Amino acid sequence: SKPLIQLSEEEQWRLINESGVLHQVAAAEGAPSSEGMKQSKEEESPLAEEIFDAVVLIIPFTFLLVMMEILIHQQYGKVATLKILTDKLISGVPILSVFIFYSADRLLATRYKSHRTMQFIFFVIANVVGPRMVYLLSRGSWLVNMKQCPSLATIWVYTIFQLDLGPAVLNLAFVVAYVWWKGLK
Repeated sequence: SKPLIQLSEEEQWRLINESGVLHQVAAAEGAPSSEGMKQSKEEESPLAEEIFDAVVLIIPFTFLLVMMEILIHQQYGKVATLKILTDKLISGVPILSVFIFYSADRLLATRYKSHRTMQFIFFVIANVVGPRMVYLLSRGSWLVNMKQCPSLATIWVYTIFQLDLGPAVLNLAFVVAYVWWKGLK
């Protein structure tokens, strides 16, 4: 197939130089590419990603906190009114949010989740909170249980969620051993 217009090489170079296409290409090479722009935007917004990652965990654990509050009220034949739940949310969610944000996905837990330090911290928290909650449920008064157990259950589930499988199973074995040792039901 033959081109529609036959131009000599000299004529082609003259048209290219007059149009300024080469100057535009040279200027574009000095400018950041679309990939470079994407990369710089990603580098500029790690806080947004960290906040998003934290919110992805904060929402379900907030629902877990509310569910535990409702269940503990049902266990003792009380009604979990909207005022009670709102009070629990107002006092519990900010603390839970800070705890999750500073131990969640990007900052500590997943980025450094494999680090033994974070696993040790989660393991210690789980080993304190788990037996405390089981002890309260077995021997605590109903008022103390209603005040402390929903928060303790939420923290315990979160720490087990963040632990690797081995330490999580070891923590559960520790809690079972504690229940057996203390003779709790």
